[in-house]
Amino acid sequence: MPYGKLETLEDCEDLVRGCLFMGTGGGGSVSWGMGMLKEALAEGLTPQWVDAEDIPDDALTVTPYGMGSIAPVTQRTLDEIARLGLRDRFGNRSMEEAVKELGNYLGQPVGCLVAAELGAGNTPAPLVTGARLGIPVVDGDYAGRAIPDEMQGTPFLYGKHSWPFASVDKWGNVAIVKYTVSPHMLERIGKMLAVAAFGSTTMAATPLPGREMKQILVRGTLTKCLNIGRAMRRAAAEGRDPIDAALEVTGGWRLFEGVVTAKEWEDRDGYMFGTTHIRGTGAYEGQTLDVWFKNENHVSWLNGRPWVCSPDLLTLAYKGTGEGTTNTLLKEGDEVVAVGMKGLEAFRTPFGLDQASGPRYFGFDIEYVPIEELVAQRRTP
Repeated sequence: MPYGKLETLEDCEDLVRGCLFMGTGGGGSVSWGMGMLKEALAEGLTPQWVDAEDIPDDALTVTPYGMGSIAPVTQRTLDEIARLGLRDRFGNRSMEEAVKELGNYLGQPVGCLVAAELGAGNTPAPLVTGARLGIPVVDGDYAGRAIPDEMQGTPFLYGKHSWPFASVDKWGNVAIVKYTVSPHMLERIGKMLAVAAFGSTTMAATPLPGREMKQILVRGTLTKCLNIGRAMRRAAAEGRDPIDAALEVTGGWRLFEGVVTAKEWEDRDGYMFGTTHIRGTGAYEGQTLDVWFKNENHVSWLNGRPWVCSPDLLTLAYKGTGEGTTNTLLKEGDEVVAVGMKGLEAFRTPFGLDQASGPRYFGFDIEYVPIEELVAQRRTP
């Protein structure tokens, strides 16, 4: 029985708004996510999700997601695509093909789809894919935010392998990867397939029986994102601050406010790497915030000193509207508010921090300090 439904355009906008707030700068584009949702509504479909307990323990569950860099496509890349005579064969439906390819390879019907992460693209896309294929989507994901690597997901944390997997790009190329020697190699192979496809591909991975999915699922996150978006919309209509409304739902904090003075970035190895520089305004006048991203925001420095880091969440939202954004679109001159939220406790363990999601995993010799302690320290006289 459906647990949550997107029956109207407003419902879809609310979900995407909430996903963008939880996406920490990544998670796929609004244009991709909303584009798929609008297509689904036009087809008479109702994207929806069910409670995890509605999924049989022996059902085959699969995780479909977009794989690749969020960097803007350059003219050089467009020229090379034209030179090779490539045409978009699947449009927004390559994810369906990936799910079908994996199911066919495994010789078993797919009984449930699970979102890999929370993001404006990678959460709506599985919902639409499930609606089109008649496969239920569960209310939850495997990260509780958007992430750049396989290692920031709960399957890695709890020792579940994500192979075999299917990769299908919009040009029509299909790859089945039967086995990888480690999650790190799965991530690398997937990213290299995305690079070969000129930026991105769609994958279906992490085939798990329902009983194992339930053990590692971050539950209720789709409903949470919908509630965030609704709270923000209602606050804006009532003349209240939508960021405050979102933080009431998430239990997060306002961290900083300012203007983006620069964004350095590069497209490398299937990721968008870079640093956003922000000059404080208002109560933060005279201060600076620098945010390093690998697709998503992961390491920050307040006034040159290490500050909020993954696995905790740091999102940059536009001042006034409260709308989140992606690091693809963020630009010099944007007025933003930095907000923070607690990451999953499971990733705050020594193993989680060192092997999956802490600042040292991302190559920075920084000691992780939980966000709630950092916030308390700033408020202490």
